[in-house]
Amino acid sequence: MTTTLSAPAQVQPPPSAAGREARWVKPSVAALLLGTGLLYLWDLAKTQWGNDFYAMAVQAGTWSWKALFFGSLDPGNVVTVDKPPFSLWIMGLSGRLFGFSSWSLLVPDALAGVASVGLLYLAVRRLSGPGAGLLAGAGLALTPVAALMFRYDNPDAFLVLLLVAGGYCVVRALEHASTKWLLLAGVAVGFGFLDKMLQAFVVLPAFVLVYAVAAPTSPARRIGQLFAAAGAVVVSAGWWIAAVALWPVGDRPYISGSTDNTVLELAFGYNGLGRIFGEGRGGGGGTFTPPSGARGGFGAASAVKPA
Repeated sequence: MTTTLSAPAQVQPPPSAAGREARWVKPSVAALLLGTGLLYLWDLAKTQWGNDFYAMAVQAGTWSWKALFFGSLDPGNVVTVDKPPFSLWIMGLSGRLFGFSSWSLLVPDALAGVASVGLLYLAVRRLSGPGAGLLAGAGLALTPVAALMFRYDNPDAFLVLLLVAGGYCVVRALEHASTKWLLLAGVAVGFGFLDKMLQAFVVLPAFVLVYAVAAPTSPARRIGQLFAAAGAVVVSAGWWIAAVALWPVGDRPYISGSTDNTVLELAFGYNGLGRIFGEGRGGGGGTFTPPSGARGGFGAASAVKPA
């Protein structure tokens, strides 16, 4: 008589620590992002037009693609705002899609805040675990100046988003010495320049030093990758500068804040060394009154130029 033995049942391993962790991490992350969205979006219209100076430029961009491209303060393309137009592009497209209103003006900034919190969580989690990531994200979300910044139409909201995105890309690049992720970090910083010029470059020394010291590859490869990332910064920031420089001067608006009607002078003068050494405003300073007959909800009211 023979006995047939069935194969032993597969023993399921006990849930790992990571598995147990995932069960509370996902709801916690969802609560963080939903709470941030509620904080930044609640009663958003109370802010009305935020900074009228930039709101006028966004409104102009909803009427004229040319004004949107240059960041013109008026639909007639007489003069630009004193910053590059990246944030105006996002808010202007929102206005074109949903109609120009305080809500369509400010919602992109609030969503930029939610995205910044999410990216910060992801970056810190990869380095120190989900608990630290949640604390970092909550810290950003609840910082009073952030709660104000992400409910306003100044360029700072998108500057923070782009630089946090750059930091996340650097963290990803460090894991396997990834050229792709390092190039993406350069692109994020380059578009940060198109949002608020040299302020975007404040993070570059930290990014370069961290990668040069900690990337798991040879020193020669690190140097080559960093030069490639520098090229990504130049290309992603320089294409718009080149387009403005090549555009016929008589057919484009004056570059507000510059003394010679160029973006580079604005970057290194009024928005660069001029801020460090406390120099006066550039040629586009002061208040601006839209041309007579200009359309829109702001009428002929002047907009005060921000610092």
